[in-house]
Amino acid sequence: MAAAWRWRSGLGALLCALRKCPLWRGSALGAGAHSFCAVSDVQSACRGSVVSQELLNEGFHRELLVKAELDAAGQRAGGCTVAARTRLPSGVYVDPYELASLRRHNVTEAVLIPDAVDVEAPEYSAAELTAVLYLQPDPRCSHCFRAVLPVHGRYQRPAGSGEDALVALRGAEIVACCCDEHLSPECWQPAEVEAPCLGNKDHLCQWYSATHQPEDEELILQVPVGHTEHSFLVCVVTLLATVLCSSLILAAVCKHGDFSLLTCLE
Repeated sequence: MAAAWRWRSGLGALLCALRKCPLWRGSALGAGAHSFCAVSDVQSACRGSVVSQELLNEGFHRELLVKAELDAAGQRAGGCTVAARTRLPSGVYVDPYELASLRRHNVTEAVLIPDAVDVEAPEYSAAELTAVLYLQPDPRCSHCFRAVLPVHGRYQRPAGSGEDALVALRGAEIVACCCDEHLSPECWQPAEVEAPCLGNKDHLCQWYSATHQPEDEELILQVPVGHTEHSFLVCVVTLLATVLCSSLILAAVCKHGDFSLLTCLE
């Protein structure tokens, strides 16, 4: 993909250089090159807006690290609210109670759509989820932003093979909300985002989406899957554990409990 992008960039640079030749002027090919270069000039001014995602930790409980670097035309968004809108498949979810705790400690700020999430639902009965993750300025870069969103894998259907289930996370979309700033129309276009601008429902304004966002490759989350051949063993162990724990609780109640009639009347 990178090699193809460099090849197209080199060909575009060659066409833009040849359009200045007098022999090309007035010809159909020259007019086409001029139109191509005009579009290319706009795209080159906005091409630097890059968003990347990375999965941290292992197992069911992971952290999605989202980093965004705005181009020179979007550096004015530094005074705005910058967020990443990501669509999570049914194989993962965000715990709203955990998110509320992180919000109280000023660690992570995000809006879930829908806001009601069934954390106990398995993958085959859950719905997709959209998260608007508010990004914080990166002190190491003047026009960079980053944030971490905790995500959790859902239980999958048992399978006969020992392979893990693969859950694909699509790339995030960078959006910005500027109530007092004006973003370049060549690099930003109005977007419908169901989230407040500054995390405050009383302060709403227009969101904008970066027009030239590169397509990032999907992240693949591996989720362990139970084996169908272990069903009998799991049922037997679960039943024995339930009977043992219930017996211990009943024995403790009979030994230390007071079952006198006077106690019951009181």
